[in-house]
Amino acid sequence: NSYILILQGLKYPGLKSFAPDKPGEIFLMDLNEEKPRAVELRISRGFDLASFNPHGISTYIDKDDTVYLFVVNHPHQKSTVEVFKFVEDDNSLVHLKTIRHDLLISVNDIVAMGPDSFYATNDHYFSDFILMFLEMFLGLTWSNVVYYSPKEVKEVAAGFYSANGINISPDKKYIYVADILDHKVHVMEKHANWNLTHAKTLQLDTLVDNLSVDPDTGDIWTGCHPNGMKLFYSDPENLPASEVLRIQNILSEEPVVTRVYADDGSVLQGSSVASVHGGKLLIGTVFHRALYCEL
Repeated sequence: NSYILILQGLKYPGLKSFAPDKPGEIFLMDLNEEKPRAVELRISRGFDLASFNPHGISTYIDKDDTVYLFVVNHPHQKSTVEVFKFVEDDNSLVHLKTIRHDLLISVNDIVAMGPDSFYATNDHYFSDFILMFLEMFLGLTWSNVVYYSPKEVKEVAAGFYSANGINISPDKKYIYVADILDHKVHVMEKHANWNLTHAKTLQLDTLVDNLSVDPDTGDIWTGCHPNGMKLFYSDPENLPASEVLRIQNILSEEPVVTRVYADDGSVLQGSSVASVHGGKLLIGTVFHRALYCEL
């Protein structure tokens, strides 16, 4: 599929926002176009757009080719997962349901497993802003991964400093979890009962944010923060840098990690996600612009 979805408008505690009063938006880019442009997707009536504060995103394509879009939302500093159906004919999203649960405390990212099931990362144990920072300061490993379905909701992996990006291998056997504060990507084996067990860990020397997986090669592409503290400074003289890593053969004895893009913040600030398609690289950020470039 050549479509890429882009979220805009996240308001997150401690991070600056260029448009604090503007609700979140979802854009679609068709990378098959010669000069791709981001087209805003209209969201159906009945959904509270005013409090829409989108964070993580995942899609699931059903057997009948229905495209379900799962979006992590933080309305009024809470955590929900919104489920939409994508209508390609008129570039719109029909809101199907809002999912809330006591185990979905501080959701960062999700990976869809079915039309109404997913894995989600909680990046903190506490949702309260002050307790959240205390948790980071004390280095508590209370962050986790939760499996959600209408029949069963359970914690499936724990012991992270801050579980952030999550994704799945092309063969659907492994789940990848980025622990941003621990500079690691964890490989978890997925079992028939949806539980996860630890398979291996890849140590990196940068803060790993979101993970995207190339469906053809299995390579993991990640947007990283070489110095995460700069995200919180808002100092024009000391901009947050950007870095994109490509991880090849993560399951092998010798995974290959390549630094594909690096910038000191003069072009791109706070890279958080990277995705590749047909020799083109799209890099997203926490609050800055997106960058589309040739590899």
